[in-house]
Amino acid sequence: MALIVQKYGGTSVGSAERIKNVARRVAGTKDQGHDVVVVVSAMAGETDRLIGLASEVSGHPAGREYDVVLSTGEQVTIGLLALALQDLGYRAKSFTGHQIPILTDSVHSSARIRSIGEKRIRKELAEGTILVVAGFQGVDEEGDITTLGRGGSDTTAVALAAALKADLCEIYTDVEGIFTTDPAICPDARKLEKISYDEMLEMASLGAKVLQTRSVEFAKKYDVPLMVRSSFTEDDGTIVCKEDEEMEKAMVSGITYNKDEAKISVVRVPDRPGIAARLFRPLTEAGINIDMIVQNISHDGHTDLTFTVSKGDYRKALELVRSKASEVEAEDVIGDPDIAKISIVGAGMRSHAGVASRMFETFSREGINIQMISTSEIKISCVVDVKYTELAVRVLHEAFGLGREEVTEEPL
Repeated sequence: MALIVQKYGGTSVGSAERIKNVARRVAGTKDQGHDVVVVVSAMAGETDRLIGLASEVSGHPAGREYDVVLSTGEQVTIGLLALALQDLGYRAKSFTGHQIPILTDSVHSSARIRSIGEKRIRKELAEGTILVVAGFQGVDEEGDITTLGRGGSDTTAVALAAALKADLCEIYTDVEGIFTTDPAICPDARKLEKISYDEMLEMASLGAKVLQTRSVEFAKKYDVPLMVRSSFTEDDGTIVCKEDEEMEKAMVSGITYNKDEAKISVVRVPDRPGIAARLFRPLTEAGINIDMIVQNISHDGHTDLTFTVSKGDYRKALELVRSKASEVEAEDVIGDPDIAKISIVGAGMRSHAGVASRMFETFSREGINIQMISTSEIKISCVVDVKYTELAVRVLHEAFGLGREEVTEEPL
């Protein structure tokens, strides 16, 4: 007997029939002799509907009340799934975040989990109960409802698995696992059998949308094995786990892309200590995250400084930097929202030479100009014109042999 935490996303519980399908899948796991804790999101589109309602009522909804509204989506789903399981003859109970309790800090809309009460969960499991827990929500020390922000249900599931020392945390979604790249761009994209926590963290941060970084960080910290799989098939998914020697055989595991970025260049900045801090301080104070940063070699005491931000922050960031540019005696500020970040990720890059040269030569053959480059031990990212996104992904996928045929293992 194992303890398994299963999480089902909004598309998996998007209708009454799909909720019944989830109930049958959960029941199948229980029939195998396992203890089961299920975490669910709101039904597809429900959170957006609730956000819309809150915005109609108030131009600037207070965080506390906003979270009260948003948390109701998951409350509906847990009740419906518990009813569906009971209808199949199983002992099932629904639990909101405060009933567990899932204790968080008091940062509404992006709260972080501090602790999880295990006593009631273990009591119910001992009695044979299938627990159906609301994802995305918790409660602070004042007893107020909080929500965990983007990817919150995944975070709830992994946190529960960590607290309970579960044998496996299964993340059910509308895709069959983690692929070498987006199958919509490369039809021959291959589903990975397993991927390391570090690789998944890079892929999630670089544009892969299957898992959010917070949940992967949690899984890595507490060594929780994750299985990403589809709720619409019986196929095995992808295991996210500790790195092993087999993972290092392939030099590249996946190709990601992100069109949700924009580039800002500050031209002819005086090359003096403290200038970069003065430029970036207003962005930090405004809560704007900076991604890639490139500074050119100094000429005549001046340099160019280029960085990227999310498209949602682009206008605000451009405005703030322009307001500071004259103050630091920069010549100009140029913005470009029409870019994309293309990245290759792989644990094998640590032990294989020639990965960067293969990437750059592939782009060169296709006439794709590289505007910025950023690297880490297991990833290389390049900023290119957005019109080359799909082409860049396809040619890199082919260059590194990531299709359904055997993966390239030898360096160039």
